Amino acid sequence: MKTLKPVKIGYFADGIWGRNAFKLIHQDESFSIKFLCLRFKTPDSTLKQLAESSGIDVIIEDNVNCPHFIKKVKQYECDIFVSMSFDQIFKKDIIDIPRMGIINCHAGKLPFYRGKTVLSWALINDEKEFGITVHQVDEGIDTGDIILQKTYPISDADDYGTLLSLAQIECAKVLHEALCMICQIGGGGGIVPQTNQKSIHSVGMYCGTRKEGDEIINWNSSSRELFCFVRALAKPAVMAKSFLNGKDFLINKASMVTNAPIYKGIPGQILYKDDGKLIVKTKDSILRLEEYFHDGIVKIGDRLN
Repeated sequence: MKTLKPVKIGYFADGIWGRNAFKLIHQDESFSIKFLCLRFKTPDSTLKQLAESSGIDVIIEDNVNCPHFIKKVKQYECDIFVSMSFDQIFKKDIIDIPRMGIINCHAGKLPFYRGKTVLSWALINDEKEFGITVHQVDEGIDTGDIILQKTYPISDADDYGTLLSLAQIECAKVLHEALCMICQIGGGGGIVPQTNQKSIHSVGMYCGTRKEGDEIINWNSSSRELFCFVRALAKPAVMAKSFLNGKDFLINKASMVTNAPIYKGIPGQILYKDDGKLIVKTKDSILRLEEYFHDGIVKIGDRLN
């Protein structure tokens, strides 16, 4: 029986996402990673050591679309390039190098949740699930045809930390599974099934990068909206921020109050203290602050703003 040669991979990756996928791909004899290209500004030293200890060339390049880089990676004669948590946009000249193109793994349910910080946005939007998508790379941002997509439930017990931990593990698995599909079907001369994103929705959705100041709470929001906002920014994110007596008031965990009364009041006012927890008025009802940080005294009647 004829043994197929390993699929040769050029790996563009960084961080724990890149490390988890590297381990799965590298231990699979169907694949051979020929080089690793790390992020230029913040290259991950642990991933670099993993590659070098396995005899894999490591490249750090500030512009992967420049002629000298393209000339360099062509020499590896890779079958496919793979992107995981890489921070540069690939242009046509580099996309056209490997015969199987470039694939990327994205922690969003494409064509929705393209872009940045999509796990936080999914929580802010009170989604009941989030997706992980492996897609073909084109010159857009997360717009290429979908190769494999899986979804995972979101419950009220979840926050940014739980989704992040799950996504970091599952992204590696989904990427590896997609590579196995490509290896088995495409490697044998077949056509790997793909779904054009516009066939799902003509526009989709793009999430912009969250910046300093976006973490500030608007208390004139519903209790459900505020609950979702707090958990979307929970550790290891920056935490939702309010202010009390001119000092930062950070909130890491909040909870809904069962059968909370709907009534008018002053949004942001502290109504009750119980065993270190606070009850705060919202636009429509109340919210319980389970875990917060403030360098000062907190009193009933104080107003968060």
